[in-house]
Amino acid sequence: MSSRVEHGARRPQLSVSVRNYAASAPEDWRHVLDQARAADDAGIDRIYVSDHVVFGGDLGDYSDPRRGGRANGAQPTGPDGEWMEALTVVSAMAAVTSRVRIGTNVLVAPLRPPVLLAKMAATIDALSHGRFELGVGIGWQQAEYDALGVDYARRGSILDEQLAACRELWTAPVASFAGEHVTFEGIHMMPKPARTDGVPVWLGGSVKPFVARRLAQYAHGWIPWGVPAEDYASHLGEMRALVEAEGGDFDRIQVAYALPPRFTDDRQVDHDALFADVASLVAVGVTDFRSGLRVPPSYEAAYEMFAGLVAAFDRAAAHSPLSADEGLPTN
Repeated sequence: MSSRVEHGARRPQLSVSVRNYAASAPEDWRHVLDQARAADDAGIDRIYVSDHVVFGGDLGDYSDPRRGGRANGAQPTGPDGEWMEALTVVSAMAAVTSRVRIGTNVLVAPLRPPVLLAKMAATIDALSHGRFELGVGIGWQQAEYDALGVDYARRGSILDEQLAACRELWTAPVASFAGEHVTFEGIHMMPKPARTDGVPVWLGGSVKPFVARRLAQYAHGWIPWGVPAEDYASHLGEMRALVEAEGGDFDRIQVAYALPPRFTDDRQVDHDALFADVASLVAVGVTDFRSGLRVPPSYEAAYEMFAGLVAAFDRAAAHSPLSADEGLPTN
């Protein structure tokens, strides 16, 4: 098992995607639990899963930023791809790990009823001893919203109320909330999350005032969406200004960066190239580096891959501005 400093250390963090989806059915879905155990043992800081509940047949909106998609993006499966429900997978991962943080990147949160989402997140947080992080966004496909009976056109305002209602349920001994989409009064919900301010929330989104408002009010972390790597410094500066205009403290918000895959000529992971920009990105405000590399299904092969990533990342992070005494806020 890795001897790396555990969570709470003030240093850049390394997160990896465990794919709870596949273009076609795998032989056994329990490989995701083996991958989670391997990440836990190898010293990975955070594992995360993706989310979709259902699909319509047309996936074209994934590449349309006006609909919540990403320019030039490609949906990783077709409409008949296999997608395991994200919160169910996270709960199973919590049962087989003890150290690694576990999150969603990102949950299409408005598809879940707010009170039920608050309860599920608090339950996972309790089962994982406070290791759960809830990454949320609004998604991009109207057909998914229609199938679940949720108003696609109002998904932003639904998320706003959802975050506020969850915070109330997570923190108030007796919770009450009055909104357009959700209303409750005198509600008792236990258990509460491990943190007194609730489950840590990461918010996916682009550099927009309404995203900044949510970050300032509710989020522990930001997962930039549609921000080109070469423009990270300027976009972080713009978001900082927007968050501070909303009365938020951007220095308390963690910032994720999706590592572009890098390979050698013989298709091995090129660790030096993968982490070449870690120090410079930390200098402009990135705190969490997220790898979407495909992970081998077996525990042994996954552990070997993760251990190599951790060692190379630690070498790169050693040259970053953060140290054990300053920099990254703890969650």
